[in-house]
Amino acid sequence: MVATRRKEDPELQTRARRHTVVAQLSGPVRSFLSTEAGSVGLLLAAVVVALVWANSPWSEAYASLWATDASFSVGGATLSMDLGHWVSDGLMAMFFFVIGLEVRYEVSVGVLTDRRRVVIPALAGLGGMLIPVLFYLAIAPGGEAAQGWGVVIGTDTAFMLGALAIVGPRFVTQLRVFLLAITVIDDIVAVAVIGFVFSDTVHLRALLVALVLCVALAGLTRLGVWRAAPYVLIVLALWLATFQAGLHASIAGMIGGLLIPAQAPARQAVERAARLFRAFRQSPRADVGLTARRGLKRAVSVNERLQTVLHPWTSYLVVPVFALASAGVDLRGGVLANALTSKVTWAVIIGLVLGKLIGIGAGALLPARLGLGALPRGVGPGHVLGGGVLSGIGFTVSLLIARLAFEDPLLRAQATVGVLLAAVFSTVLGWVTFRLAAVLRGETDADLPRTLDRPVDPATDHVRGPADAPLTLVEYGDYECPFCAHATGVAQELRQRFGDRLRYVYRHLPLPDVHPYAELAARAAVAADGQGRFWEMHDRLFAHQSELEFDDLVGHAAQVGLDIELFLRDLDSDETAARVRADAASAEASGAGGAPTFFIGDRRHTGPSDAVTLARELEAAPADANRR
Repeated sequence: MVATRRKEDPELQTRARRHTVVAQLSGPVRSFLSTEAGSVGLLLAAVVVALVWANSPWSEAYASLWATDASFSVGGATLSMDLGHWVSDGLMAMFFFVIGLEVRYEVSVGVLTDRRRVVIPALAGLGGMLIPVLFYLAIAPGGEAAQGWGVVIGTDTAFMLGALAIVGPRFVTQLRVFLLAITVIDDIVAVAVIGFVFSDTVHLRALLVALVLCVALAGLTRLGVWRAAPYVLIVLALWLATFQAGLHASIAGMIGGLLIPAQAPARQAVERAARLFRAFRQSPRADVGLTARRGLKRAVSVNERLQTVLHPWTSYLVVPVFALASAGVDLRGGVLANALTSKVTWAVIIGLVLGKLIGIGAGALLPARLGLGALPRGVGPGHVLGGGVLSGIGFTVSLLIARLAFEDPLLRAQATVGVLLAAVFSTVLGWVTFRLAAVLRGETDADLPRTLDRPVDPATDHVRGPADAPLTLVEYGDYECPFCAHATGVAQELRQRFGDRLRYVYRHLPLPDVHPYAELAARAAVAADGQGRFWEMHDRLFAHQSELEFDDLVGHAAQVGLDIELFLRDLDSDETAARVRADAASAEASGAGGAPTFFIGDRRHTGPSDAVTLARELEAAPADANRR
């Protein structure tokens, strides 16, 4: 399952919406992946502790711990559950809330914003649930055992990403993003199944209260409320109302997260926050600091701020605690031998391992072959099959559904053993699949290109600094992008630091789907280059980003001393347009999907783009890489 990305300082970059320029891995996604993968160790430790404890002389203490009652009372109102239910209905509700936040983020500003890129992951996600269910029902006996079909629908993203890091190709950026898009679909269906199929009798009055609270959440979004507290309070009330209504609390978490808005930082809000921060730096007083803090918060959506706070808690505490509470199966007294010969156990294993492989593989590759969509650049059929196998690691949701579906402790134990063995088999088969893809199909990496496609050529490139300087920094930029304007200041700082040791190369990556005047501005800069005034026009365009229409560009040309008649002729020439297109094509071929994108020598830079980081990377880069 997807818990959300933990947001940290975002990579300052404007993203392209077009499918033709493939997006790189953004800073928030890198943070998400590192947190998810980092929590796998705790998850594995929790599973081992649970199994050892449940099969030790102290096994009764394990069972009695989760059967201990815990109550909260306010006045005459009391909410009482045993610890096991507090984990599955309470802590896991927060886990599903974070899932809802992640889904809303992906739909609003993430990988699911481009509907053309949704088709393949959506079909793969649906296939990755339908086929496992059919396998399970075909193998499992009837009666109560058939009720466990939901065990095989989920994928544990934390385990999957951890396994991918171990058994997958060296670079798997694009495959990770593709699998995350699939798990978004998986999450929605799995939570719906838990919330509605495995719920108790529904109480209409409490359900009506829950619906009113959902309307209230939507109303906060409409009103543009930016503080997180009102959203959190309503979500807590929604959880309680849903619980009282008889629905599983997971549905409250998911719906609550889906109703909390996510949007990209607005340019005006970011600039205002920067002004407030500068004011605090100049006058470090408490009141100025509070104002700057509010400005920074308002620049980032409530959705992302809540993810930043909650994601580490769900990854490092909630899920491991749930594993500790759920994975403790007493395998003594012939239980393990019985499970290994049980149809339920093998229905779970085959459903998760082979069902996910066939469902995701067919759901992705057949539509791609039929032209209904395309796989992400860098992801091959072998990568899809390997990722499909690893998706058979269903741990978190699978164990939760097993607890809800089976009242018979023996069936629950058999299903739990199946889930644990499926995780092992999926990891091993995933390793085999990736190795076969590398050997038979040459699919070694599942990533965007990392090398500068066209070597720097001082005769055609825009170069500042000595042509034979030992250090090279290449930037792909967009004149209408506010983050590129910031990067211009970074480049100036680096030139001051390194002097004649650095050559700075600027290449054009206009994003007309995001910035309508960027392409015309890039052509204006190239036209100015024809008269030897590129850098003067370059600096002026960034200094006047709100003035990039045709008449504005003519005014800029006059200010930098250009021959206006020659400028206008070059502005409309095919050669100028071809020059801009050539830079954009080299950007895509080099793996640049947004602006600004930097290359240290001939290697694409990933990570923060501040002057300190770039300076460190420049000094650490091999000399031959900087000279290409």
